[in-house]
Amino acid sequence: MSGKLGLIALESAAANGKRVDDILSEWRGGEHFLIPCECPRFGSGEGKGIVKESVRDRDIYILVDICNNSLTYMMDGMPNRMSPDDHYQDLKRVIAACNGRAARISVIMPFLYESRQHRKTMRESLDCAIMLRELETMGVHEVITFDAHDPRMQNVTPLKGLDNVSPSLQFTQSLLTDYEDLKIDSDHLMFVAPDEGATERVVFMATLFGVNIGMFYKRRDYSRIVNGVNPIIAHDFCGESVKGKDIIVIDDMISSGGSMIDVAGQLKKRGAERIFIFATFGLFTHGFEKFDKAYEEGLFTKIYTTNLIWQKPELLKKKYYGSVGMNRYLAAIIDTLNNGGATQQLIKPEKRISETIEKYRS
Repeated sequence: MSGKLGLIALESAAANGKRVDDILSEWRGGEHFLIPCECPRFGSGEGKGIVKESVRDRDIYILVDICNNSLTYMMDGMPNRMSPDDHYQDLKRVIAACNGRAARISVIMPFLYESRQHRKTMRESLDCAIMLRELETMGVHEVITFDAHDPRMQNVTPLKGLDNVSPSLQFTQSLLTDYEDLKIDSDHLMFVAPDEGATERVVFMATLFGVNIGMFYKRRDYSRIVNGVNPIIAHDFCGESVKGKDIIVIDDMISSGGSMIDVAGQLKKRGAERIFIFATFGLFTHGFEKFDKAYEEGLFTKIYTTNLIWQKPELLKKKYYGSVGMNRYLAAIIDTLNNGGATQQLIKPEKRISETIEKYRS
């Protein structure tokens, strides 16, 4: 065991932190591990981190949700919404407030900060890499994240841990619980990647289900840039026929959702039956109007995202939405690490997914 367990949940992840603490308490005889913290702001917008209990010689796990834009702070008398940059700064403040007294500090950051700014194509910053090096310099032992946009970010800090956890088991359990009429074979089911970046996720799941895959290729206009990216001209499909098959589309996130809806429309035109969408993070940055319309038009059957980041209250009311709970899994990861156990089966739970599928089939 690494030391007495301590859990710190920043305000951005306070609700999930409370649930994880309750689960750990249930498993460990009623003891609670949540350490209160606060990041107050001055009128200028500057802030500081405060940890309200001793962390000396404790094994500390800090939970932060950099996507929680529901929070605000006052600056110059005006409310200012918390951005990912603000949440990351607060994380560093809390680490600094531990004063180097903890036995070990691990950061649980479900959505990896700046994970989409992970590679250079011109003279530009590498924000995700800088963040990981900063945390390493501050003494963070390891970072636990989920479905990183590019898992090769592990190469930035080879001597420190970056555990990239797959939520595939929970997606599988949710889908197979909600739908009892799925036929899990290559004639009736298929996994599809909405772009080339999602191929590894799709191959992993399709292999365990024993079905085939398809992939969309984003054809872009490289002659111009719109909102920081080259706009997509069309989605070209690679793979066998989807006609008459249920389709599971997998990606790491839904941002505006335009690409995902376009993919669903393309699959429907090709004769697909039900379309289920798995996305670890549901950002829905442009609201829900286009999703409501697409659902009414029958372009998809259900969208599943996890509760690892803040979920908009409006989203939870949608009849086409399924929330995939991850708090017990977070607690299991913390409990295993604190007890010095191996986390490989938690990071990529191939065996449990296979067992779930076999149980469903029988």
